[in-house]
This record gives sequence, C-alpha cells and structure tokens, in this order.
Amino acid sequence: MRTFLLLSWMALPVAGVAYHYGPVQDRLVLDEVARIVASADSAVVDEDWRGAVDGYGAALAKLPAGQVDTARYIRLQRAKSQMNAQELPVAARDLEALVDEIESDPSASAEHKREGRRALANSQFYMTWLLRLEGKTRAEWEPQIEAARQNYRLLAEADVGVAGKQDLEAAIRLERIELEDLQGLPLPSQ
Repeated sequence: MRTFLLLSWMALPVAGVAYHYGPVQDRLVLDEVARIVASADSAVVDEDWRGAVDGYGAALAKLPAGQVDTARYIRLQRAKSQMNAQELPVAARDLEALVDEIESDPSASAEHKREGRRALANSQFYMTWLLRLEGKTRAEWEPQIEAARQNYRLLAEADVGVAGKQDLEAAIRLERIELEDLQGLPLPSQ
C-alpha cells in the first residue's frame, strides 16, 4: 500500500506537466485571442478603425480550429470595422461569404444571422451610395441596392424593430432619388 501511495505521489508532477502542455495550452491560446479581441473592441470604441481591423485579423489568425461561433463573431466585427476604415468593397465580399456560411448552417444562432444580414445590407447600401456618386450607370448600382432592399425587407419582416423599417425606406429612397439631389446630401454614417 505504501509503495502505491509513494508512486502515486511521485506521478503527480508528471501528470501536472502533461496537463499543462496539453489542454491548458488550448485555454492559453483562447485567453490570448480574448485579449486581442478586447483590444480590438476598445479600438472600435475609440474609433481607431485601422487598429480594430488589424486586431480582429490577428485574433482570427491565432484562433484555433473548431471555434466556429467565435470566428464568425470576429469576422463580423472585422467587416464592420473595414466599412469604417474605407475598405468597403473588401468588407462587402467578406460579409457576403459570412452570411452565406451562416445561412447554410442550421446550428447558427439567430443573432448571428440577423447581425450578419444587417451588416451585409448596410455594406450594400453604402456601396450603392458610392457607385451613384461616382456616376456609374443604373445597371451597375441597381443590383447592389436591390440586394440591400431585400436584406432590409427580411430584417423588417423578422420584426427587428423600427430601425429595420427605416433602413428599408432609406434603401427605397436611395434607389429613387435623382443624382443631383443625392450629391447635395451628406454621406451617411453608421
């Protein structure tokens, strides 16, 4: 009995080292990702959009595989920051891919679906605004505003609230407004 207890006592450090270099390492990586995301969230509050984009990108690079919900949250926040960091086309492409991925996943949360669709609709709305100001033809900007209108309609039907209905009305107004009137308006903000 004493021998068993002595061997068990001596095996504790080996088990502790194995545990430290095993499951604890995953938790340390997740803690580091959480710290980077918190820093990027702080950059968003400070309106340091470039810092936020870089922070979310660094967090995605360090995130271990299998953290699907966390990766989606970080990708969404990065795309929102990209829209403010004058990277609208990149953000729009990322959001389209993200929304397609979320919609095809039956286990995705309704909140992720709603937030992803809202961000995608906003990016399409702003892309339309910019394309119209650049003097592009109706054939070039109309698919963007139609997609934004459809996304806003889906959000309004899901009873997102007054903001969803106002966004839908804004998309319809943007489609119908004359270019001369549009040029006199200030650029929309989030």
